[in-house]
Amino acid sequence: MLDAMRLLLIRHGQTIDNVHGALGTEVPGPPLTALGRKQAAAIPAALATEPLAAIYVSTMLRTQLTAAPLAHDRRLAATVITGLQEIYAGSLEQRADPEAIQSYIGAVVAWRHDLSVRIPGGEDGNDFFGRYNAAIDAIASQHDGTVAVISHGAAIRTWTSSVACNIDEEFTRTHELTNTAIVTLEGAPTTGWVLTHWNGDPVGGVQLDDASALDPTGDAA
Repeated sequence: MLDAMRLLLIRHGQTIDNVHGALGTEVPGPPLTALGRKQAAAIPAALATEPLAAIYVSTMLRTQLTAAPLAHDRRLAATVITGLQEIYAGSLEQRADPEAIQSYIGAVVAWRHDLSVRIPGGEDGNDFFGRYNAAIDAIASQHDGTVAVISHGAAIRTWTSSVACNIDEEFTRTHELTNTAIVTLEGAPTTGWVLTHWNGDPVGGVQLDDASALDPTGDAA
């Protein structure tokens, strides 16, 4: 495992589930909306000064489509790695009602103190952190420098709030993470992580945000 790296955690572009506020966590999931494709197309210019060593995506279609313009621009393959997918909603899948959203978000927030809390029919904290940490560990074992990881709203927020030594749960609950927003961390699995930047807006600017969309995994709690 290498000593240190810079990790750009980028949320995928918009999908129809984000528009409707539905919990969409089944693999492979839906493609990007027209706005989502515009958001993805803005990523290469936004990261023009970043010397990327690699690009990684989850098993979900929306991350792969989001990464495609950046991968083409940098002439890098976007590597699919299991473990980076969204927190599984189980029996709450495709629900958008307040009761389902509260059950999903409530379980995720509870993991800060009790990893055994389970989303109905879905993951508990041990399941999520076990597979997400394994994915990040595998990436860190191959690279130093800067790596782009295209992942998901709830997954990025939950993992970051757990591993970053300089923020707490309240920070991630009150900071939005819209589609193609970026969270930057520096460090390594062996030495720990520090949050160095949280840009909650789309990388192409607020004009690429859909303020009318219901987005429970990206909105501030």
